[in-house]
Amino acid sequence: MKLKFGIPKGSLEEATVRMFKKAGFTINIGSRNYFPSIDDDQIQPFLLRAQEMARYVADGALDCGITGRDWTIESQRDVVEVCELIYGKQGLRPVRWVLAVPNDSKIRKPEDLKGRRIATELVSATREYFKKKKINVDIEFSWGATEAKAGARLVDGIVELTETGASLRVNNLRIVDTICKSTTLIIANKASWKDSWKREKIENIALLLQGAILAEEKVGLKMNVEEKNLNKIISVLPAMKNPTVSYLSKKDWCAVETIIDESIVRTLIPKLKQNGAQGIIEYPLNKVIY
Repeated sequence: MKLKFGIPKGSLEEATVRMFKKAGFTINIGSRNYFPSIDDDQIQPFLLRAQEMARYVADGALDCGITGRDWTIESQRDVVEVCELIYGKQGLRPVRWVLAVPNDSKIRKPEDLKGRRIATELVSATREYFKKKKINVDIEFSWGATEAKAGARLVDGIVELTETGASLRVNNLRIVDTICKSTTLIIANKASWKDSWKREKIENIALLLQGAILAEEKVGLKMNVEEKNLNKIISVLPAMKNPTVSYLSKKDWCAVETIIDESIVRTLIPKLKQNGAQGIIEYPLNKVIY
């Protein structure tokens, strides 16, 4: 038996392959190959666009796949959301679909777009947004260059994907409202989720991927500490739970080991040194499983 797993082509592709590698799976994708290989005989990967993933998963062509919540909303298909995969270094950051207009537009709020034309790739979600607000607008599908259409006054507004808003600002656009927020997900077909073998396989992959992503922002620290300084070290040492303390063969000395956020290492190590820590070693992590 094989698990048919959808790998997203495009903006999520590189991050997904890198994330799988960290989790212990090597995916190889040829430059013109839509059938990647993976070093797990129980997984059969397929490469397709994230926009299409929910449709093929829901229809049973795939057992599971990685896509954005925005595209599961847009597809209007019924799938199981297994887990979120969020971490900045991996390129799997939360994003927003926003309603934007030219900087010099008189439009200040969504209601000002009544009777106007809007271009977007996210048609269904945009239509639902305006329906809930009871605003009648003309929504057209955009095949690309959506930001340029607003700047050229081909449309009155756009709904576009953004992470920081920088691209919108460069194109002299300003945000009026947020249509929806999205994160990267593992999704599964409902029938596959009910299959005990497939569900266990999907859950194991999800566990390893989440552990690999979490490990990206953590590092391990080891150090030697004289017993008289142990309480001082522990008091300045943040840990996921409690640091591991073991006694060394050298009398009155301990080895202390913990896991911390990488972002605080540069300020923490000098404090540890000042409080008596010696032989401090920082090391990277492959996975962190709670």
